Amino acid sequence: MEFEQVITAINVILLQRINRSLSSLEIELLRGSWGNLTYEEIAEASGYSLNYLQRDIGPKFWRLLSDIYGQKLNKTNARAILTRQTGAIARANSQPSETPDGSGTLRITAAPAATLAAPAAVNLAQPLDEQLPATLLEIYVPRPPIETICYETLMQPGALVRIKAPALMGKTLLMEHTLARLVAQDLRTAFLSFELADRKVHFSDLDRFLRWVCVNLSRELGMPSLIDDYWDEAGMGSKVSCTQYMDDYLLAASDRPLVIGLDDVDLLFSYPEIYEDFFGLLRSWYEKARRRTNWKKLRLCIVHATDVYIQLNISQSPFNVGLPIELPEFDRSQALELAQQHQLPANLDLAPLIDLVGGHPYLLELAFVALKSRSGLTLGDLIQTAPTEVGIYASHLRENWLTVRSQADLLPALRQVMGAPHPVPLESVQAYQLQSMGLINLRGNQAEPRCRLYREYFNAQLNLPNVQA
Repeated sequence: MEFEQVITAINVILLQRINRSLSSLEIELLRGSWGNLTYEEIAEASGYSLNYLQRDIGPKFWRLLSDIYGQKLNKTNARAILTRQTGAIARANSQPSETPDGSGTLRITAAPAATLAAPAAVNLAQPLDEQLPATLLEIYVPRPPIETICYETLMQPGALVRIKAPALMGKTLLMEHTLARLVAQDLRTAFLSFELADRKVHFSDLDRFLRWVCVNLSRELGMPSLIDDYWDEAGMGSKVSCTQYMDDYLLAASDRPLVIGLDDVDLLFSYPEIYEDFFGLLRSWYEKARRRTNWKKLRLCIVHATDVYIQLNISQSPFNVGLPIELPEFDRSQALELAQQHQLPANLDLAPLIDLVGGHPYLLELAFVALKSRSGLTLGDLIQTAPTEVGIYASHLRENWLTVRSQADLLPALRQVMGAPHPVPLESVQAYQLQSMGLINLRGNQAEPRCRLYREYFNAQLNLPNVQA
């Protein structure tokens, strides 16, 4: 079975299901798996970070394929399963069916979609979301009116939207859903996560960083990179070269508006070598979009995890213009909707779980997946073991603990917050760092644990007694 045939089969379903095809990175990940490459080898070949492939895009991609084909796919078994499934569909499609005039025609169906019983071919005449069970559709809980506000704002010429929320709160998913709606309105979109950059290379030099931005924007838009035709670092400088590339090439390529989504922007806050110039550049693009016809096609969506604690000239900052959106936790009705999307019983009492983790989307998601997939696991058992090394959150908690422990200035700050029965003041940088990790809530200048789960786990690690808030 040819690799390209499998890519085509997957794209047919994705286009119907979520109005997109495989991204270039997803194709590279599948190609590497096809060739039995390790994640390290795929990362080296593709230029993406190993951490991003292993812990972000990889798990999401294999879950998506598992949903489509109705069986567990991973990097090891993907080639065998996809070859078998796509081959079966191709053979079925090659059988002629009789038309009224007796001539033979080929039946056109997509790759098999999963059903509760067994895989079945997808009928292209019927919307795929009507054929797949709810658990196999992309799980997304809206937080109205935020989605509509983001969408309607980015439909406007020269718009800028800033989405802020701690880690794992759903910022990226909100932006992806917004971009998908904009694509349906025939806007061009490009998604760029700064997590993908090699920090030792791209974050150490402004010229390298801006070249990386332009190359990847071109790639996202399906356009060849013409950096060398526009770049003149010695004569014009990197910022002017980058602006010219945007103006004369990326924007000029089409009359359709262009929406650029910039994710993980706060990663730049630790790199003064680039952030002041880059953020000033974004602000200048925003100003151009208010008065120049070609630039009015540009709209920006900036996503970051913390408040902006770096020093920026007020007239050169993109963080004091545009529309700010702060993403809240789920309320009880949204938590219940998430549980129902996981096909959990409608009468499930979520109060004890919400008391433990609040409305944290990621922590709720982990609980619902565990309850659905682990035979015999009860909500009571899950909650009892949650703050321990044998609970469902063990990996997530341990990862955050190791991160805090590796930064000497964060450890005393964490100790101060988790050990106090009431909110306490923290030094601003440490407060923003812990907030960006999602471990604390900031109420003005006062910090408190984000949820009881974190308080109990970290107090155990810090040898502190549990306190009641």
